[in-house]
Amino acid sequence: MSEPAAGSRVLRIPALTRVEGETALRLRVHDGVVAEARLSIYEAPRFFEAFLRGRAHTEPPDLTSRICGICPVAYQLSACRAVEDACGAVVDGQLAALRRLLYCGEWIESQTLHIHLLHAPDFLGHDDVIGLSRSHPGHVERGLRLKQTGNALVELLGGRAIHPVNVRLGGFHRTPAAAELRPFAERLRTALDDAWDTVRWVAGFDFPDAECDADLLALAEPGTYAIESGTPTVLPYDRTLPPRGFPLRDFSDHVKEEQVPHSTALHSRLDGRRHLTGSLARFGVSGHLLSPTALEAAREAGLGDPSRGRGAAGGRTDAVCRNPYKSILVRAVEVLYAVEEALRIIAAYERPARPYVEVPARAGVGHGATEAPRGLLYHRYTLDAAGRVTDACIVPPTAQNQGAIEEDLRRLVQAGLDRGEDSEAELTRLCEHAIRNHDPCISCSAHFLELEIERSPAPPR
Repeated sequence: MSEPAAGSRVLRIPALTRVEGETALRLRVHDGVVAEARLSIYEAPRFFEAFLRGRAHTEPPDLTSRICGICPVAYQLSACRAVEDACGAVVDGQLAALRRLLYCGEWIESQTLHIHLLHAPDFLGHDDVIGLSRSHPGHVERGLRLKQTGNALVELLGGRAIHPVNVRLGGFHRTPAAAELRPFAERLRTALDDAWDTVRWVAGFDFPDAECDADLLALAEPGTYAIESGTPTVLPYDRTLPPRGFPLRDFSDHVKEEQVPHSTALHSRLDGRRHLTGSLARFGVSGHLLSPTALEAAREAGLGDPSRGRGAAGGRTDAVCRNPYKSILVRAVEVLYAVEEALRIIAAYERPARPYVEVPARAGVGHGATEAPRGLLYHRYTLDAAGRVTDACIVPPTAQNQGAIEEDLRRLVQAGLDRGEDSEAELTRLCEHAIRNHDPCISCSAHFLELEIERSPAPPR
C-alpha cells in the first residue's frame, strides 16, 4: 500500500494465480465511490489474424489451435466450420457426431481443470490447489481423474491431448473403428459417477449474492444443448424481452469490437450493451435441452428447473442463473452432461465410409462458431478463388466478456467498501475471486495481476 499523492491510494497485487494470461486491474475510487474499473490485458498482440492472410484454406484449423493449449479443439472446429461454410461443404452424420464427441472431451478436461484446480480453492479458503489437496485430497484426486478422462478422449480422436493433429477440413485424417471407441465407455461410466460427485460437492459451497448486469449470448441448436454448432441467441437482461436469435453471418453486425487504451485485447459490445458468454449464458439459453440426468443434477444443485421454461424458442426459462459465483455449479452440470453425451455418441457410433468430405477451394466468405468452455468463439474467413485467406476475424469469448467482468469488479469492490472491507488483502481476495468466476483465458486473452486503486475526494462543487 502506498500514498502517491494527497487524497489517493494505490493498491498493487503482484500476482494473480489460477487463470491463464497476464492482466492488470486499475480501480478509481472517487469520494468512496468506485467510478471506474479497468481490466488491462497487456500481453503482446499475437497477430493470428494477420499471419493467416495468404495461407491456404486448409491451414486455419491447425494454425488457430495454437492460440490456446487448454481449448485447441474449440479453435480447430470453429475454423473448420468457417472455411467449410465459405467453400459450401457440409459435414454431417457420423463425422459430425465424432466432432461433438471430440468437443465433449475438451469440455470435460477444461471445465474440470477450472472447477477443481483453479476455482474451488476460492470457496474453501485456500490460496491454491496444494492447500486444497491437503484438506480435500479425495476431491482433487477426483478432479484429476476427470481431467485425465477428458484428455484421453481428445487424444483418442485427435491423436494427442494438446493441439490435436487428426482434425482436418471435412472431418478427420482417420476415424476410429467402433471397436476402438466402445472400450472407452467403461472409463466414461466411472467418470459419470465422478461428475455426479462433483455436482454434489460444489452445490455445498457458500455462494455470495451477486448478479451480472449483462445480456447473455450463446449458440442455440434445435433439440440439443449446443456445443459445436448453432445459431447465436441473446437472452436479454431485461426480462420483459424475449430471447432473440440472428444468423451467424450477421455476427459482426451485432457484436462490435473496439480498441480501448488500457488493453491489447479488443472489447466487444452486443447491440451496444455489455454481454456475457460462457456457462451461465449457455444454461440460460439452452438449459431446457440438457439431458434428463443433467436436468436432475441442475435441480439437485439448486439451479432450478430449466425444463419448465420455453427457452430460446420463444420465452424465458424458469432457471436463468445470473450469479457469476454459481458459474462453477453450471460448469459441474456441463461436465456431467458432456460425459453422458460422450457415452450416447459412442453407443450409436458406426464408422463412416470416409474419414472426411472434400472441401474444394473457392472464393467466398465463411462463418463458424462453437461453444468453447469459456463461451462463444467466432471465426470468419474470406477466401479468394485459389482458396487463399485474404481476411480473417477471430472473436474469442474472454474478449467479449471483459466489459461484464469490469462491471462485476466495480460493483463488488463498491459493496466491499460499503461494508468497510478496505484492506489490501481483502480487496485483493474479492477481485481475484470475481475474475476467476469467469475463468478468463487472457493469453487466448491472466497469471499476473497488478491492482491499482486511485482514491481521491469528490471535486469541489
